[in-house]
Amino acid sequence: MQTQLSPRYAGTPEGQEAEAILRKCVHCGFCTATCPTYQLLGDELDGPRGRIYLIKQVLEGEQPTRKTQLHLDRCLTCRNCETTCPSGVQYGHLVDIGRKLVDEQVPRPMGERAVRWALKEGLPSPLFGPALKAGQAVRGLLPERLRDKVPPPDSPEQRARPWPTRSHARKVLMLAGCVQPAMAPNINAATARVLDAAGIECVIAREAGCCGAIKFHLNDQDGGLAQMRANIDVWWPYIERGEVEALVINASGCGVTVKEYGHLLRGDARYAERAARISQLARDVSELLPDLVAQLHGKVRAPAAPLAYHPPCTLQHGQKLRGGVERGLGALGFTLRLARTESHLCCGSAGTYSVLNPELSHQLRDRKLGALGEVFADQPPAAIVSGNVGCIQHLQSGTATPVRHWIEALDEALVA
Repeated sequence: MQTQLSPRYAGTPEGQEAEAILRKCVHCGFCTATCPTYQLLGDELDGPRGRIYLIKQVLEGEQPTRKTQLHLDRCLTCRNCETTCPSGVQYGHLVDIGRKLVDEQVPRPMGERAVRWALKEGLPSPLFGPALKAGQAVRGLLPERLRDKVPPPDSPEQRARPWPTRSHARKVLMLAGCVQPAMAPNINAATARVLDAAGIECVIAREAGCCGAIKFHLNDQDGGLAQMRANIDVWWPYIERGEVEALVINASGCGVTVKEYGHLLRGDARYAERAARISQLARDVSELLPDLVAQLHGKVRAPAAPLAYHPPCTLQHGQKLRGGVERGLGALGFTLRLARTESHLCCGSAGTYSVLNPELSHQLRDRKLGALGEVFADQPPAAIVSGNVGCIQHLQSGTATPVRHWIEALDEALVA
């Protein structure tokens, strides 16, 4: 794609990165066929190619409008288009740049600003846990789009089993996350127990906070980068002393962000080298499965009933990890089934997207649940499993079938 950047952006780091990405695009349109919002809306500007043109126009000096902002807001950042693209266009990085440039020029209405501020400041806050408990107390009175996000206090995901107490020579750092410990505390505990059974100890640096994704993707990019730097400061002593072999992450949305610390902080002379090292050490917990299978042989009694599996976009498209969960759990005796035709499509969660765009989000959720249901017409699944707390919570709001992290299913199958 030919570009002619306006003087405002020519020579700037953002302009140079965006131009390099744009010039890889060959207008083929393969991305459009796999874009969830284009499938729902049928508008070229609600697909990757159309959004790329909008961003290109802004970079070349055209004044963006609220319409420009709307089409970029509707993007889930699922990055399915990156998996499809034959030219390797890094659309996720481009849309981050585009949203920032548009928001600098197009003021949002007060109501939108208030909601986005509440999300970016509230979700990563230590006050999120108490706020969630307060929300559970008045759950029936909340608007639907918020009620969907508040699990009942007696729901299974609110019950955390004990943390293991054994010490092992092999140790990994684990990102606790900001929302997950309050919303689904058993995921971290289950991860620690499974790794413990394989002779690996989980270490959590309590001072570490949000990975930075929430603020960064709500266009508080400086705030997100500050959170990334703070995490690096907390984790670095463990890495420098050689105490841990990896940084394990069981929420794929966080994982894709931590794996991009090196890219996002490459221009920061103080943090660039350490950020790159953090990204190299970051592992989705599914990447440990080949090792776990060998260590857990004979220690797992898999359930007879099959499980439905929804691979998160941040795992299969963002981190480019496909098939690992299916192969690993299959080797341990589990039966996992994916949707026959739409396993590559987003469920509509997409971080804060389901709050900001509830109508589109719910359509995608119901479409995903319908596709999974078609696979189990003969025998209902024991549960739906996924690898990201946002997907789990979002899908659970639309079905009575239990939705869980796959690591929880593996934890429950361990033979004491």
